[in-house]
Amino acid sequence: MTETLGTTVLAAPDAPRADWWREAVIYQVYPRSFADANGDGMGDLPGIRSRLPYLRDLGVDAVWLSPFYASPQADAGYDVSDYRAVDPMFGTLDDALALIEDAHAHGLRVIFDIVPNHCSDQHEWFQRALRDGPGSRMRERFHFRDGKGEHGEDPPNNWESVFGGPAWTRTKNPDGTPGQWYLHLFAPEQPDFNWDHPAVRDEFASILRFWLDNGVDGFRIDVAHGLVKAAGLPDTGSMEHMRLLEAHVSPSFDQDGVHEIYRAWHNLLNEYDGQRIGVAEAWAPTQERTANYVRPDELHQAFNFHYLATDWNADALRTVIDDTLTAMRAVHAPATWVLSNHDVTRHATRFANPPGLGTQIRTPGDRALGLRRARAATLLMLALPGSAYIYQGEELGLPDVTDLPDEARQDPAYFRAAGQDGFRDGCRVPIPWTVSGSSYGFGDGGSWLPQPDSWAELSVEAQHGQSDSTLEMYRTALAVRRDHPALGSADNLRWCDSPPGVLVFERSSAQGPAFTCTVNLTGAPVTFVPPGRPLLTSTHIQVTAGQAVLPPDATAWWTTD
Repeated sequence: MTETLGTTVLAAPDAPRADWWREAVIYQVYPRSFADANGDGMGDLPGIRSRLPYLRDLGVDAVWLSPFYASPQADAGYDVSDYRAVDPMFGTLDDALALIEDAHAHGLRVIFDIVPNHCSDQHEWFQRALRDGPGSRMRERFHFRDGKGEHGEDPPNNWESVFGGPAWTRTKNPDGTPGQWYLHLFAPEQPDFNWDHPAVRDEFASILRFWLDNGVDGFRIDVAHGLVKAAGLPDTGSMEHMRLLEAHVSPSFDQDGVHEIYRAWHNLLNEYDGQRIGVAEAWAPTQERTANYVRPDELHQAFNFHYLATDWNADALRTVIDDTLTAMRAVHAPATWVLSNHDVTRHATRFANPPGLGTQIRTPGDRALGLRRARAATLLMLALPGSAYIYQGEELGLPDVTDLPDEARQDPAYFRAAGQDGFRDGCRVPIPWTVSGSSYGFGDGGSWLPQPDSWAELSVEAQHGQSDSTLEMYRTALAVRRDHPALGSADNLRWCDSPPGVLVFERSSAQGPAFTCTVNLTGAPVTFVPPGRPLLTSTHIQVTAGQAVLPPDATAWWTTD
């Protein structure tokens, strides 16, 4: 007898878990694009509050919010002018505190972004540094330098900005003459702090305490690898030094001195109950150097960008999984897994294109292929040991919007010809909630980036309750992941024999049944002996007596009970 399989739901336990961050599923909210409560076309904190029941029912453990602090918005809020204030476009401080309280009432933890490498050029400190002039104490809190050349007309070194062009901008003296230069590894509106200065360290300890005292459960640390620069700010030997996953340590990134900072933050977080955590956005050259950020006396998690950047290829994925588990095992830290975020092309579009194009892609590719692979990749990711991150809208199968008109773009990198492509706007388009209405339920006043007409069919309303939808697959996967005793943080992955292009691994548990994940990354069906009872599949599969057929680009979960 042939059986066609879809999804099977296992109930999630209600009991709290110790060391929650070791196996948590954390949902990234990009506040501009999640939900708009006041109808101005821009997402806000009250909008997020209104959708917390959706996140609870999805089955995630925590929500991470990208910056909503006071900011001129030169880089979508990653240029902060006041770390203790909420930008009016997102609401008020009371809204932020109410969001924390509401999230906790729904059983969700809350992680805030913190941006310690740089601030806004409108920050009070930087404005005072400009007014006070060369040699002032306030300038010591940043990287001000005299230029090279007879009249100081050349930058102090050859560093380049991640966004393109020199990493230095020259100031003007009060009399209008050219002045010193200041360092900015990103946009000119984002001057880098000098973390060798004790006032900078003290200020950020105070900022962390402000939000911890108000109940936040942790921080995602932006550019965690960039705070400390090599002594003397030496020239780099290669103009490739600003690539985020470069093959070597540069004088501007991943300097060993950052770890002293995170040891101090570890002690600070430990002063608070409830297991508050720090998460490093650290683009390090190797998994081993990434693991340095999560040694027992430092942070709790570090993003796995090596995994995110891996193509849809069985050998490459197995290698990065093994390297990740080995590196994290050495420091007794959990692995993290992520497929999309606010800075890269969504994986439903990346996997729709040929391999080797990187994480920022201009072309839509084969939409059906991309969604099929994205669903399979999600089940692979959620079956791995450790913690996982979900970027808003990926649970709907959203693709990148690759045809935004030039006049709609707002990514600052887009306007710097020598820099990145600037196509981050494509993954930041507001997500659809309803099949009709203004901005598909995002808000009553349109959306700050235009949404495709096809998104009605991808909305939460359209997919809710549809057993074959991507949304219901995510809900089921998170329920199974939480309930099955072999899943979660346990370091219990064992690879099984499999044909080329297929990944098969088992995870066992002393408390119950074993779990097996089978992933077909080839373009042809694969026939095999079922390793147990099917729990969940990324697409429909057929099982006959003693035989299963896994379609191309598909993943299936199995249990021995």
